[in-house]
Amino acid sequence: MSNSRFLTALACCVAALVGCSKDGVQTIASPVPGSGVKFYNFSTGAPSVNFYANDTKVTAVSSTSGQESTSGTAYGAVATGGLYTGIAPGQYTLSGRITAATDNGLAIASAPTTIADGKYYSFYLSGPYNTTTKKSDFFILEDAAPPAQIDYQMAYVRFVNAISNSSPMTLYAKNRTSGAELPVGGSVGYKSAGALTPVPIGPYDLIARVTGSTANAITLTEVGLSPARAYTVSARGDMTITSTTAATRPILTNSTDR
Repeated sequence: MSNSRFLTALACCVAALVGCSKDGVQTIASPVPGSGVKFYNFSTGAPSVNFYANDTKVTAVSSTSGQESTSGTAYGAVATGGLYTGIAPGQYTLSGRITAATDNGLAIASAPTTIADGKYYSFYLSGPYNTTTKKSDFFILEDAAPPAQIDYQMAYVRFVNAISNSSPMTLYAKNRTSGAELPVGGSVGYKSAGALTPVPIGPYDLIARVTGSTANAITLTEVGLSPARAYTVSARGDMTITSTTAATRPILTNSTDR
C-alpha cells in the first residue's frame, strides 16, 4: 500500500494528542501524527474500556444523542472500528480504563511504551480479567509493514496469539476454491506474532492448529484477502470453552491493518 493511500486511511482515525471532546465526538484540528496504535480488548470477562495515551483519551464511542456512551470498547472488539489511532512519537503509558459508572476511569491495564516515528503498533488487553484485582494482562506489538515492492497478486497476513491458556499455534489459510492450504508464518505462542506472510489473493478459511497437530483448534470461514492489503488475524478466548456460542470460546478475529 502506498504512503499516500495509507495516510488517507489514517486520516479517518482518531488523532491522539488532539484528544476526544467530552461528548466523545472526535476533534481533528491538527496534522495527522506519523505513528499509530490499534487497540484490542481481548481480555476474557473484561469490562468495556476507553483507551488512553498517558491521560489523553484516544478512543471513545458516541451514542445516538451525540454524548459519549459508557459502552466503550467491549470484549472482543477492536477500538475505532479497527482503524489505527494516530499518536505522535514519544514516551507514553497506554491504558484501558473502565467506562461503566462503577469503577469509572479505573485502569485495568497500563503499559509504558515508546512510540517511534513512522511506526505502527497493536496494544492488546489479553488473558482472563481478574475480578478481584480488576486487572487484565496485556502486550504491545510493533506492526510490520508490507515490503516496499508489493506484489499485487498477494495479500499479507500475520497471526497473533492472545489466548493465555493456549499452546503455541500455527495459522493456516485454506483456499475455498482450490482447497490448497498453506501455513501463515510459523508457530506462535501467547503474546507473540508470526511473520507477515504473503498469501495469494482469494477466498479463504483461516484455521489455527496447535503446532504439530492436524486437528483444527479454531476456524474462521469465508475470509476474502484483497490485493496488497495487510491483515492481522488474532486468536482470543479461552481454550477450555467447548461451547460453540459462548462469547469467551476460542475465536479468530481478522483486522485490516493497511
